[in-house]
Amino acid sequence: MDDTKKRAQSRCSFFLGKLEAKQSLRQEDKGWALKFLRRPRAFCQIRNKMEEDRAATDIGPTVSGELNGDPEPVEKKPKRRFIGRKAAEAKAAAKAEQNGGDAANLEDSGAIQVAPKRRPARALNNVPEEILNDPAINEAIALLPRNYNFEIHKTIHRIRTSGATKIALQMPEGLLLFATTISDILTAFCPGTETLIMGDVTYGACCVDDFTARALGCDLLVHYAHSCLIPVNVTGGIKTLYVFVDIQIDVEHLLATIERNFRAGSTIAMVGTIQFNATLHGTAPQLRAAGYNVLIPQITPLSKGEILGCTSPHLPNKDTGEAEKKVDCILYLGDGRFHLESAMIHNPSIPAYRYDPYSRRLTHEIYDHGTLLADRGKALQQARKAKKWGLILGSLGRQGNPHTLQLIEAYLRDRGIPFINLLLSEIFPGKLAMMEEVECWVQVACPRLSIDWGYAFPRPLLTPYEALVVLGGRESWEGKGVKGGSGELEAGTYPMDYYSKEGLGRVKAEDVAGRKSCKAAS
Repeated sequence: MDDTKKRAQSRCSFFLGKLEAKQSLRQEDKGWALKFLRRPRAFCQIRNKMEEDRAATDIGPTVSGELNGDPEPVEKKPKRRFIGRKAAEAKAAAKAEQNGGDAANLEDSGAIQVAPKRRPARALNNVPEEILNDPAINEAIALLPRNYNFEIHKTIHRIRTSGATKIALQMPEGLLLFATTISDILTAFCPGTETLIMGDVTYGACCVDDFTARALGCDLLVHYAHSCLIPVNVTGGIKTLYVFVDIQIDVEHLLATIERNFRAGSTIAMVGTIQFNATLHGTAPQLRAAGYNVLIPQITPLSKGEILGCTSPHLPNKDTGEAEKKVDCILYLGDGRFHLESAMIHNPSIPAYRYDPYSRRLTHEIYDHGTLLADRGKALQQARKAKKWGLILGSLGRQGNPHTLQLIEAYLRDRGIPFINLLLSEIFPGKLAMMEEVECWVQVACPRLSIDWGYAFPRPLLTPYEALVVLGGRESWEGKGVKGGSGELEAGTYPMDYYSKEGLGRVKAEDVAGRKSCKAAS
């Protein structure tokens, strides 16, 4: 046996004796170490590597020091006196002067050095196992429809961790029949809490009602079936949890329906509501594998494939000069036409189809664009002659953006047009007819109210976009193009980009201030 191997075995035997006597080690750690250290060659390699690393980096005591238990002597140094900013700056300046005017070292500088902020780690699924696997919770969830994901586990975890005691539940009318069951589950597994079901109508994500929830003393608002349209920093007065209510459907029937009705090689733009967004993204790869060119468009900041009744992407087609990206048809996944009509208005030359996951029917949908443009054009003509305007700020949830209202007010003041302000949660023709002196109304609430029902009002009822067209703030769809949040459109296309990144539903205070400063400069 050579000397190296003898020394290694001797060292291992010595260490094994000390390790076996150390009772503070966990049994599993001791067993692993004993098994490893009985291999002298491996131990020597690891030991030598540790010595090299420590010599290179000077990160701590040597292996020999650890084995022998002899601590290395530490040089005692006097504690450093605290030096104030002025004294530190004077010292740094003196040192720089001694060095011939060179700048002092960073460590001698009196300036405060700020370390860059580290981005906190995000937990993609931080619901603990004891909640996910709780048989009582899972048994209660079984009372709800199996294909509806109300995210009860996440809600219970959020209530427990946030310390909320009064929870407001807000959901559209179609889900209210499940509200009492959800309320019972949450109160049963979150002792000491109280739930409040909000009964006001909820048309969409813009109706998130944090104002009412706060007024009722709630400290957590759970909003169901819509995405986070209003930023959480805007609803910062109360903690808000958004539950998309993902709905599982018969995917096999959807795929078979598409393959039966659309030829392979077609370019299909698939869109839908947030409830079916997961299904949308899940079926796209399967359709691509079947030979279809599937496009899931996005209008930021909405999710890919998500559309709203007032916001949808503008798609390339044969009239835009992008033949290689031409979309053959729009396929909407969802019930009803309200959201699909937004995409149809924004893309008048692309055929649209709707797959209803409840009836499992595929229908070809048509929109009367001529009537739409004629009605809205007539409203603009009447508004240009109006001598007094009325501005309505919607108070149903967060429908009304005060900054959008202020932007329109600024244009009216520039032109010397008198106006009045009105606050309404719901807008009815009879209500507005009582104020006969107002010759034109602008509603900062829901653009579809003017588009769908504008003909029913005795006076023109404009959207914010239409008001700015009349006042010279935006180009009309009747001209060469419309420059808005979705870019430049071809003539004759009515824009549907209200909640896009630069849409009028997202006007900020600085946008209003910037317009005023530009006006003053000119």
